[in-house]
Amino acid sequence: MINNLFNNTTTRNTENNMGFSDTAQTKILVIEDDNYMQLILKKFLSKAYEIEICPTALDALAFLQNGNIPDLVISDLNTPKLSGLDFITQLQSSDFFKSIPVIIVSGEDSSEVRVRCLNTGADDFIVKPFNPAELEARVRAILRRIGK
Repeated sequence: MINNLFNNTTTRNTENNMGFSDTAQTKILVIEDDNYMQLILKKFLSKAYEIEICPTALDALAFLQNGNIPDLVISDLNTPKLSGLDFITQLQSSDFFKSIPVIIVSGEDSSEVRVRCLNTGADDFIVKPFNPAELEARVRAILRRIGK
């Protein structure tokens, strides 16, 4: 059963980038390199949102630059090639992308790391392991604040 769930989890990269659909459904971009975390996030969030997964922040930047604009981004802090913190910095440097809210998820639970992420531009920070219902509640709260 787990293998079937993994097969249904779509990850994006610059070669097979299809993008978000044209539906009015709220769109969330997930940046996560761990297949198990991809599975968990897709399973819990796809009930209410359109989910696209990029395994690295570099793939996510390419996805965004191809015109795929999510309503919210959930990013792992420690992704290959470009960290979640560097991803936030890239978003904040763009007038076009800096308004996209970002939730950072990380196994690092130091206050210093959380503060650095929030001061860089993250809208929220949640420590792994987490209750998926709590993450979904945080997503809903941010979307309410931005009028989605």
